[in-house]
Amino acid sequence: MAVTGVAAGLAEHLGTSAMRVRVLVVAATLAGGAGALFYVWCWMFMPMAAGEQTPTRRVPVAWLLMCGAGIAVAGVLAAAQQDAVVRVDLPPVGPLGYTWVFWSTGPWAWTATMAATAAGVWGGVIDRVDPARGPRHAVVVRVLAVVVLAVVFLAVLPLGDVRGVRAVLGELVLPLIGAVIIAASALLQAWRQLVDDRIGRVREEQRAAMAAHLHDSVLQTLALIQNRSGASSEVSRIARAQERELRAWLYDGDSPADSDLATDLRDYAGALELDYPVRIEVVSTGTSTERASGELAAAAREAMLNAARHAGGEISVYIEGAASAVDVFIRDRGAGFDPAAVPADRWGVRESIIGRMRRSGGTAAIRSAPDVTGTEVRLSLPTGGRRD
Repeated sequence: MAVTGVAAGLAEHLGTSAMRVRVLVVAATLAGGAGALFYVWCWMFMPMAAGEQTPTRRVPVAWLLMCGAGIAVAGVLAAAQQDAVVRVDLPPVGPLGYTWVFWSTGPWAWTATMAATAAGVWGGVIDRVDPARGPRHAVVVRVLAVVVLAVVFLAVLPLGDVRGVRAVLGELVLPLIGAVIIAASALLQAWRQLVDDRIGRVREEQRAAMAAHLHDSVLQTLALIQNRSGASSEVSRIARAQERELRAWLYDGDSPADSDLATDLRDYAGALELDYPVRIEVVSTGTSTERASGELAAAAREAMLNAARHAGGEISVYIEGAASAVDVFIRDRGAGFDPAAVPADRWGVRESIIGRMRRSGGTAAIRSAPDVTGTEVRLSLPTGGRRD
């Protein structure tokens, strides 16, 4: 079972199986720990797969590490005052011959440095792309981590005169290394952002050049076909759908379309044009946060379907967003009808439009009359105090 997706991602990149990658990582870990370090490094810096959403972690890992670093800093300050009261009889550790001392600054300094470094890297790499935290959170964690490292360095620095520079050299060098690691992670993120921005600019320039060429050739040809063949023609419907699809591909960019009300109704209009001899124009003004999954969108789709099915020809959809309400107007140029004379077994207008808007806290009004050209359906939904 995949835990983080690192093995699967490496296997896909190398063209091998994920099981082989896992076996190699475990073998390298048992051989000296390099496999575990490599796995953690890949987990931190490998990009997300295309279309995969960034996960949100409930556990505040960076702040837990900062709390541990804060406790260790308090130990460093206390031990710096005691100056090695009780020594533990352990052999020298490392090439510098450092002897561990329980009440010395050594263990506390190392713990504070590692915890602060891990917190700074985690906040800058993991939490920075977390939707629940973001870049501001990463900056705060990095600044606090650097402050902790500075406190450790300044607390240990005067002890070089008491215990010798050789005895505290590791405690002095390690905070500097931690600060370099945090800075390197920040620079790496900035470099990747610059590369992504440059790639985006190149794509936009290529797309703009292609759009200009197609606009002067293919799009104008499709528009000419629509004008010459008429709205009810099969050729016009196909040309209209191809023009809409081509414009969406050219001008929407690489970002996925947001499922807002206007986008949903435009997509639905394109689908209706393929099934019915109609031409639907969707215009949106103002600002609106109404989503495609709401009752207003469902009622508007039903009204558009009725207009395409019974009226045909030219249909206009006008969306007006305001601070107090969102209004949608659907107008056609077909033969009018009497809304009160709709049979009881016809639920399209009575329940799917009027009833749906009433249940959601909005209103629906239909302006039409028999033997009168044109029907208008107005849907209104207040933005505050709605019942969803």
